[in-house]
Amino acid sequence: MLLKYLHQITSKLLIAFLLLTSLHSFSQEENQKYTPVTDPKVSEKLTKWQDLKFGLMMHWGTYSQWGIIESWSICGEDEEWIKRFRNNDNYEQYKKDYEGLQHTFNPVKFNPKKWAKAAREAGMKYVVFTTKHHDGFAMYDTQYSDYKITSVNTPLHKHPKADVTKEIFKEFGNEGFMIGAYFSKPDWHSPYFWWPENATADRNPNYSIERYPERWDKFVQYTHNQIDELMTNYGNIDILWLDGGWVQPYTEQELWAYRSMKGFKQFNLQSQDLRMAEIAKKARDKQPGLIVVDRAVEGPYQNYITPENRVPDHAMLVPWETCYTSAKDGWSWRKSREYKPLGKIIHTMVDIVAKGGNFLLNIAPNPEGELDPEAYELMEGIGAWMNINGEAIYESRAIAPFREGKIALTQNRHTKSVYAIYLPDENEKQMPSKMWLSSIAPSQNATITLLGTNESLKWEKVGDGFIVDIPLKYRKKLQQQKAWVIKIDAID
Repeated sequence: MLLKYLHQITSKLLIAFLLLTSLHSFSQEENQKYTPVTDPKVSEKLTKWQDLKFGLMMHWGTYSQWGIIESWSICGEDEEWIKRFRNNDNYEQYKKDYEGLQHTFNPVKFNPKKWAKAAREAGMKYVVFTTKHHDGFAMYDTQYSDYKITSVNTPLHKHPKADVTKEIFKEFGNEGFMIGAYFSKPDWHSPYFWWPENATADRNPNYSIERYPERWDKFVQYTHNQIDELMTNYGNIDILWLDGGWVQPYTEQELWAYRSMKGFKQFNLQSQDLRMAEIAKKARDKQPGLIVVDRAVEGPYQNYITPENRVPDHAMLVPWETCYTSAKDGWSWRKSREYKPLGKIIHTMVDIVAKGGNFLLNIAPNPEGELDPEAYELMEGIGAWMNINGEAIYESRAIAPFREGKIALTQNRHTKSVYAIYLPDENEKQMPSKMWLSSIAPSQNATITLLGTNESLKWEKVGDGFIVDIPLKYRKKLQQQKAWVIKIDAID
């Protein structure tokens, strides 16, 4: 009997250890198990998406009027990054003021055609727009809530382009972009997610789903209806980008393991089943081949992995994308208007692409509906680099060893040409006179060129690698570039 008891305890401890290990990886999406796509139409579109490599993300909502973090300041969790800049001692008043931003949101300078043109010239190929963030404010004309940009309670409703999602998807579609709809699974405005009679302790439903299943069923149907609107009324949609990964089914063992973690602060975490299989099927009935990204949730509805604001330290041979802020202080617009340096953005993109991923760069509109001049300047700089070096990025795949010192490697999946991308240090203003790689070797009659020039470079084989000479005239010509690329048309 004692042995049986010890065996049960050991088994439970082992399960807990395994669960805690997997839950730890939850915050590191790149460590999650990937489930390969089986639908041929989805697989085809996923391959096309992987070829595009570079996209634009846009966080925009009523919160831009205050220049604060999107949605999160109305969440009651005790986290350093969740801050309220006013009424800190009166949460209910703050939440009321926040929701009141609907009555003053009037971004009449909204110009999606200008955005789409600038994004195309920057070399971007797809867009992911926040149709609804966690606060529940819909940036499209939903018929299931009045908390939306087209409501009579929102001044912009009188504008002929008040349905900003429709206008954005139309203009970016006209520029040839793949279209992605960001949609938050949690909705903190819905009474069926945050029940008005209860306190809101954290990001989860503030009632027991087990005790009130009919209330949760109403929220599930509400979510299905809103997603169906996007799939039905907004033209061709290529990506359904679902955020709020904590809204998912959990087993009792998983919930127990979460609650056992030191510092875990989600008091109301519980199993939250949105019936993703139904969502995916209904969406793909309207949008065949739709890529579904149920981000941070392992399983068949996370068609690509999504590390947030970081680059994995290793190459991944599954579809993946880093979403990354262009601004130094967050996803939504800030009055500080501080953007990351052009060199950092380009180096980050190269690092991601060399490891097999896509780069989704977030740029946020301001309260009037414009992009900052600094944002346009950044996009212009990226475009100038991509005009010369884009062939090393588009339609590329990872090739081992992915990186050697300051040189990142990519390979075109069609031509098999290899690109060696030299990433200089911050104080390094000119290419070196010679570039050397020890891990790959050109074929005997290979041609090596420096992108941005028309002439072949002299090279010689050295051991298992090679060395190539970079003439001074080219080093001077391209010294303003933030990274330099040599193309090897064939390798052994």
